Amino acid sequence: MRTFVCACENTIFFENSLCLACKREVGWCPACRRMTVLLPGEGGELKCGNSACGSRLVKCLNYAVESVCNRCVVPVDPIPEVAPFCEYCRFNNTIPDLSVAGNREKWLRLETAKRRLLYTLDLLGLPYGTKEDGVSPPLSFDFKEDVAPKNRWWWSMGVEERVYTGHANGNITINVREADSVEREKARVLFQEEHRTVIGHFRHEIGHYYWQMLVAERCEAECARVFGDHLSPTYADAQKRFYKEGAPPHWKSSYVSAYASMHPWEDFAETFATYLDMVSVLDTAKNLNVGGDVDPLAVDLPAMVDAYIQQGIAQNEMNRAMGLHDLVPEVFVPPVVAKMQFVHDLIRAAAGKPAPTGHADKKSSPI
Repeated sequence: MRTFVCACENTIFFENSLCLACKREVGWCPACRRMTVLLPGEGGELKCGNSACGSRLVKCLNYAVESVCNRCVVPVDPIPEVAPFCEYCRFNNTIPDLSVAGNREKWLRLETAKRRLLYTLDLLGLPYGTKEDGVSPPLSFDFKEDVAPKNRWWWSMGVEERVYTGHANGNITINVREADSVEREKARVLFQEEHRTVIGHFRHEIGHYYWQMLVAERCEAECARVFGDHLSPTYADAQKRFYKEGAPPHWKSSYVSAYASMHPWEDFAETFATYLDMVSVLDTAKNLNVGGDVDPLAVDLPAMVDAYIQQGIAQNEMNRAMGLHDLVPEVFVPPVVAKMQFVHDLIRAAAGKPAPTGHADKKSSPI
């Protein structure tokens, strides 16, 4: 991730909607692909403040009305009365119930993480799109919450009342509870996870999405040789065993996380998420000139892993000095690196290519 510069020369960040120095609104310009100050234009339009761009802009509907986005759209003539969604907000199927106190703030956290996810996919050149784009599986997002029976809060929730974070045929569902910092930390401790973050959920579930798009009916045999047979045991059997027995005692010798040991689908998704973590950290370090100049888009995997380990050593010690969790908790043993190499090769092969279309639906794991 890069930082950007306002017209007043103050640093602005990817999440900003306001420059804290000059108090002018800022937003993402899709024409020059950067955060920029939003200047007044003609007829209620805005203008990109980047002097090399100057494109006409209108705010995304979720920026103008809901204040959960900071992206703009290049308008077409005639300008519609209702603002359009930006290139990222158009993937939303379901948003949280905004009549519930606190849900707008949670939605903002979800959108912020989703923008970071899609930014990284764009950086890597990975294909994705909607049904209207002709992409299979079409990507979409549902942000939902558990529903308790009114006036019967003492009842335990049934399965039909629970929302499970997961992926199915291109649709990624995130339980709004994951945007509640207290609830998320409770779950992290309960499941003995090193990290449990909103962006981590997005990166994990997008791994299932790309398994379906890039692996299913294309290179399943090759993937199985690296991650194991995803057909035996069945996902349901593997899940039942994992939640009864837990991860095997020596899982760190073969897996990037305990959860990855449950089933090859989860191993792939966890490895994919770790790869996205690595790309994001290395890209940020390069752009901010903090401890390395490794371009994750240009070097081979061993160089990426080595640079990530070095960043991890430095940043982990920084975090420990502040009493925080390690930034890079993973141990990159040879089996884990081999799995990351498969993901690396898969991504490099798919980069810049149109999304596959027309193959049979294949439902991924629910969590």
